Amino acid sequence: MKKTILLLGSGELGKEFTIAVKRLGHRVIAVDSYDGAPAMQVTNEREVIDMLSGDDLDRIVQKHKPDIIVPEIEAIRTERFYDYEKQGIQVIPSARAANFTMNRKAIRDLASKELGLKTARYEYAKTIEEFRKAISQIGIPCVVKPLMSSSGKGQSYIRNENEIEHAWEIAMTKSRAKVGEVIVEEFISFDSEITLLTVTQRSEETLFCPPIGHRQERGDYMESWQPATINPNHLAEAQRMAAAVTKSLTGFGIWGVEFFLSDKDGVYFSELSPRPHDTGMVTMSGSQNLTEFELHARAILGLPIPEITLEGSGASAVILAPDASTSEPRYEGIENALSMSRVDVRIFGKPTTRKYRRMAVALAHDMLGASTDGVRELAKKAAGKVKVIS
Repeated sequence: MKKTILLLGSGELGKEFTIAVKRLGHRVIAVDSYDGAPAMQVTNEREVIDMLSGDDLDRIVQKHKPDIIVPEIEAIRTERFYDYEKQGIQVIPSARAANFTMNRKAIRDLASKELGLKTARYEYAKTIEEFRKAISQIGIPCVVKPLMSSSGKGQSYIRNENEIEHAWEIAMTKSRAKVGEVIVEEFISFDSEITLLTVTQRSEETLFCPPIGHRQERGDYMESWQPATINPNHLAEAQRMAAAVTKSLTGFGIWGVEFFLSDKDGVYFSELSPRPHDTGMVTMSGSQNLTEFELHARAILGLPIPEITLEGSGASAVILAPDASTSEPRYEGIENALSMSRVDVRIFGKPTTRKYRRMAVALAHDMLGASTDGVRELAKKAAGKVKVIS
């Protein structure tokens, strides 16, 4: 039966998800706080609303009567999802999962206190006085994040006491939904970090994609590669943790579960997103048999996923805007990037820019067993050829 899907948040991840769902014959209404968002460009139905308005959400749910609600961003009045589930609407992965994972406090306490997963030591703060106390308890260096944010917004790394007030100001001003509380985390000296894309299904079988390595700057991902080479024991432990936390949160779909890996101390649970993950865009390179977006669509719709197989080595490298502009950007150098073998480029179609905004991604692939070092360099070289012009 044809399903009506309400997509809340219509960025580049939502765009690829929409394409995957429409290929399976379903209807998508793309929703965001601004017109012309990427996912709106691949569906003929859209809504522009205040994503933090419960009244606006109720209005469009009543108007479109969706079978499924798929959140793509954090800044949504997620508490309304419980009422929608009571109305018989499927919320992805579930109302519980959406509410817990949209807030770092809820998901961190669940992972650490309820499930006993290894995490960095952490404290919370609502005032500058509590913030200073939390830092004294955790120690310097430490990491500061708003309880509600994404893509590194509001995140700081404190190296000395002189940076404390600036870190507090950034966290307060960059927080989504103006929550007014931050988390102070112990700095983990990790050797690598991975995303473990985890698929929960109606069949109750949990599947895992080959691990994805990634590198961040300013708290946001710059490049990712698949497969990441990690200790088999660390991979097994990461899979155990991912299965435990997704089972507790309940629901169906793909989850981006992030871990720090330390040769000395093992595996640390870091964060979790209940949807396709930005680092998972590498799966569009052909590194595995189904992209993360196709896996998400199948899991949501209850369609079979016989297996997830590694098909080659893949890498992604982001293409950023150099500055801010309200005019529609143009792109130079795409033909130069696409003249390279084993390379593809995806332009997201965002109508405006801001400094460091992710506007496109370069993808590269190689045969199964090929070194990811080579394919990473290929993706970065291709990304360097494409320029965003405001």
